[in-house]
Amino acid sequence: MQVKYNSWDIQYKKPFGAIYTGDEVEWAVKIDEPVQEVILWLTKNNEDHVPYKMEYDDNLKKFITHVTVESSGLYHYYFAIQSNNQEYYIEKGPFGIGKLTQNSYNIQSFQLTCADCKLPDENWYKDGVVYQIFPDRFANGNPNHEITGRKKNTFLYATEEDTPYYIKGPDGAIARWDFFGGNLLGIQKKIPYLKKLGIDTVYLNPIFLAKSNHRYDTVDFTKIDTMLGTETDLKNLVEALHKNGMHIILDGVFNHVGKDSIYFQDAITSKTSPYYPWFKFSHYPDQYQSWWGIKTMPEVDKENKDYQNFIYGEDGILSKWTSLGIDGWRLDVADELPMDFLKNIRQRLAQNNCQVLIGEVWEDASHKFVNGQYRPYTTGYNLTGVMNYPARVFIINLLNAKNSADEKRAFNALAELVENYPTDFLQNCLNNVGTHDTERIKTLMNNNEQKVAIAFGLLFMLIGVPCIYYGDEAGLIGGKDPDNRRYFPWNNQSDFLEKTVKNLIAFRKDYPVLIDGKIAFIQIKYGVNAIVRYNSKNVVVYCYNRTHDDVVLDSDEFVYHCLPQTLSSDLATKLNQLTVNKESYLLKKFSKN
Repeated sequence: MQVKYNSWDIQYKKPFGAIYTGDEVEWAVKIDEPVQEVILWLTKNNEDHVPYKMEYDDNLKKFITHVTVESSGLYHYYFAIQSNNQEYYIEKGPFGIGKLTQNSYNIQSFQLTCADCKLPDENWYKDGVVYQIFPDRFANGNPNHEITGRKKNTFLYATEEDTPYYIKGPDGAIARWDFFGGNLLGIQKKIPYLKKLGIDTVYLNPIFLAKSNHRYDTVDFTKIDTMLGTETDLKNLVEALHKNGMHIILDGVFNHVGKDSIYFQDAITSKTSPYYPWFKFSHYPDQYQSWWGIKTMPEVDKENKDYQNFIYGEDGILSKWTSLGIDGWRLDVADELPMDFLKNIRQRLAQNNCQVLIGEVWEDASHKFVNGQYRPYTTGYNLTGVMNYPARVFIINLLNAKNSADEKRAFNALAELVENYPTDFLQNCLNNVGTHDTERIKTLMNNNEQKVAIAFGLLFMLIGVPCIYYGDEAGLIGGKDPDNRRYFPWNNQSDFLEKTVKNLIAFRKDYPVLIDGKIAFIQIKYGVNAIVRYNSKNVVVYCYNRTHDDVVLDSDEFVYHCLPQTLSSDLATKLNQLTVNKESYLLKKFSKN
C-alpha cells in the first residue's frame, strides 16, 4: 500500500500550519488501493481522542474530511486505515510528509496549533530590525567617559578593551561586581551609528536600579540605575529615538528581585512589613524561595495581589515607564510567570497603547509544558512573541553540521517550528544568533568572519524579526558569561561584518517577501544549501557555500523541502549553473512566473 499526505501541501491540509478558533480545516489522504475505512484521529491536549470518518471523493481520488475547530489549544492528529482487516497508520515524517506504519505504539502524530485570535499588527516592530544592548557594555556618553553613580564594593575596568572577569568569594558567589560604565547618554549619542546600520528598534537589558552589572537583580523598580543615568536621561533617549524614527523595548524582570532590594530588605526586617507577603520563607528570615536557588535573587510570589497591582495595576510599574513612550517589553524568564500574570501584563500594556510583549522562552513555545501544565503562549491572550532561540540553534547546527543528514535534521527542526507557530506569532518572534546568555557567534564560528556573515544571512532569511546582539556586527568575540559581555570595540570594528549586516538590513527593507513571505529549503550538497522565501509575486533565494571551494550549482542535485512543485521547477531553471563562491553566499531575487 502506498499513501500520500503532506501537511505542508494545501492539497492535503488546508489551511497550512496553525489555525484560529472557528477555522475549518480540510484534511485529505491519497491511497493507491481500495481500503475499508480511513479515520482522522484528532486529540486536544488532556482530552479524549475524537474520530472523524474520511469520505472518498471520486473526482479528487482522495479521502477527505472537514473539521471546524471551536476552541483554542494544542492538538495532535494522525490517520488510521482499515485494509484487509488490518490496521495501518499515517504518522508524521520529516517535513510533514506522512509515513505508513502498522506500529500502534508511539505513533508520531502531527501537531495542530489553534490560537484564540490574531495579534495586533505592529508594523514598526514586525517590519524592522532590533538591536540588543547590554547597557553597561555599549557606550559612555559622559565627557572623558567619566563614570557616575559609582557603587560601593565594586570595581571599574582600567580600559574598555579589558576582558570581563568575575571576582568570586569562597562560596562561589560574586564578591565584587565589575563595571565598564556604559550609560543611557552613551546609547543616545550612538543613535547615528545605529541609524546608519539600519536599526529600527533598540532593546535594552534591564535599566532599573540594581546591584549587579546585568541588573536582573532589581533593587528599586521605580528608579533608573544610578550608573546608567536618571529618569530624565531615559526620557531624552526615548525622545531622541522617536525623533529618528526608531523605537525602544525594555526588559521586565518580574519573577524575582535582588536580595538587596528595598522590598526584600524591608520584608526581612519585620513580618509586619507590607512586603513580607511578597516572599515565600521556609525559615524566616534566612531561608526563602529564590530563582534557581540563587540566594541573591529572592523570588516574588506572583499570586500576591499587592505585588500584581504594583506591577500591572493602573498606577503600577508598567504604566509608569510605558507612559514615557516605551514601545514594547521583553519579559525575563516568562516560563516562571503564571499565565494570568502574563495575561494581565498584556492587558495593561494594551491599555497604554503598547502592543509588543516578547517572552524569554528557549524552546518551541507552541508545546511548552511547565510542571506538567501546558503553557498557551501561542494560543492565548498573553505574549505576542518569544525570543526565538530555536532559530539560533538552527543556524548554528546548520553551519556546524558534520554531514548532509545533520543539515536535513536542522532544516526539519525549523520546518516544524514554522508549522507549529501561528504565522503572526512567528513574524513577531525575536530571532537571534546570540544574546547576553549565549556565546558570541564569532567565537562559535571559530573566529571565521566569512562563516559569521553566512550566519547573519541565514538570520535575515528567517520568518521573524532579526535581532543583533550589540557588537556581533563589529566582530566582538566571547565565550560564556561573562566573556560574552565585553565592551563594544569602538576602535576596532570589523568593517566586513558591519557592511554585511548593513547590506542585509537594507535588502530586507527593499523586499517585503522576507517579512511576510512563505519559507522553503533546498539541499544541494554538504555545506551548500538554500533558503527560499516567496509570495504570490516574488521569490528570494539565499544560497550559501561554507566549503573551501567555489561551487557551480547543478539543479540535478537539488533536494527540495516544503516547496511547491511549480516553484521547484522554476528555481531549478533559474539557479542551475550559477556559481557560489567559497565561504560566501548568493542572494537572488525573481518575479514568479
